[in-house]
Amino acid sequence: MMSPRAWQRMLSGRRLDLLDPSPLDVELSDIAHGLARVARWNGQTDGPHAFSVAQHSLVVEEIFRRNGRPSAADCQMALLHDAPEYVIGDMISPFKAVVGGGYKAVEKRLEGAIHLRFGLPPITPEAVKERIKKADQIAAFFEATVLAGFTLEEARRIFGQPRGITCDMLTMEPLPALEAQRLFIARFEAIEAERAGIRVSERAGS
Repeated sequence: MMSPRAWQRMLSGRRLDLLDPSPLDVELSDIAHGLARVARWNGQTDGPHAFSVAQHSLVVEEIFRRNGRPSAADCQMALLHDAPEYVIGDMISPFKAVVGGGYKAVEKRLEGAIHLRFGLPPITPEAVKERIKKADQIAAFFEATVLAGFTLEEARRIFGQPRGITCDMLTMEPLPALEAQRLFIARFEAIEAERAGIRVSERAGS
């Protein structure tokens, strides 16, 4: 009997193996395209467009960047914190709890391949991961109350009350997929330019 197919053909032409993903098969264009078409909250949000994972990632990185003085590499990890979902989709937290460890194992392998492709640590450092998680919870609070029909009381109980940031600081109006895709790529490239500038400065100073 043939083994089940465990790879996906990407629009870039790459063939990404979900069980053993290679950084060489990871392309920014595929990530941005996929994330811009994956809906947060299983699509249960107000507006003519889905609130995409690409837009959510931009919001999380914006919140993360406002909290302290993160490095450009840390900001890139924040922007890519949900990048594996371009392959495996956005599974809501209650269902993740039901599925268990198999999903997390695939997600972790994909994250490692994505990070290596872009010169980041394969595993997000714990301190950075905690700050990204905090930014993610703040974004979820605003998404829940503005778009997904949660009451303030429900959202405070599940996600906590945001401090130091308000909804008007963020782009919460759901964007068309092509616009979310464009903005995601633009932000990624801006961070990469900053990282490249830092590397040049370090070489010049050495």
